[in-house]
Amino acid sequence: MLQDPLNDAMALIKNAEAAGKGQCQLRPASKLIGRVLEVMQAADYVAGFERVEDGRGGFYRVTLKGNINNCGVIKPRAAVRRTDLEKWEARYLPAQDFGLLILTTTQGVISQSRAKEMGVGGKLLAYVY
Repeated sequence: MLQDPLNDAMALIKNAEAAGKGQCQLRPASKLIGRVLEVMQAADYVAGFERVEDGRGGFYRVTLKGNINNCGVIKPRAAVRRTDLEKWEARYLPAQDFGLLILTTTQGVISQSRAKEMGVGGKLLAYVY
């Protein structure tokens, strides 16, 4: 039984990268997974992705680049103030300015660097490095 689709998607991406695969399929497709993939593509961790409708909820076909060392979701989804982003970066990322935290904010799903620029906080979703 599927409990957390985002967690399953991130684990599948991590395992496919570790195995050296060029593509993976994330099933079922959801808007949240699509937005997280957009942030990962903008940060150059994923080459591309497309949503494929198969009549059973659809899936994402993700083209990998081999740039991901580790990725995962952050549970529980902690609320983050804009002033506390550095603390969370130190907790989940291996080095300063290396990797990416993905947040959900009132402005949408964005990276921590974009959240700093905009001066907003939100809830932590995932990390990638």
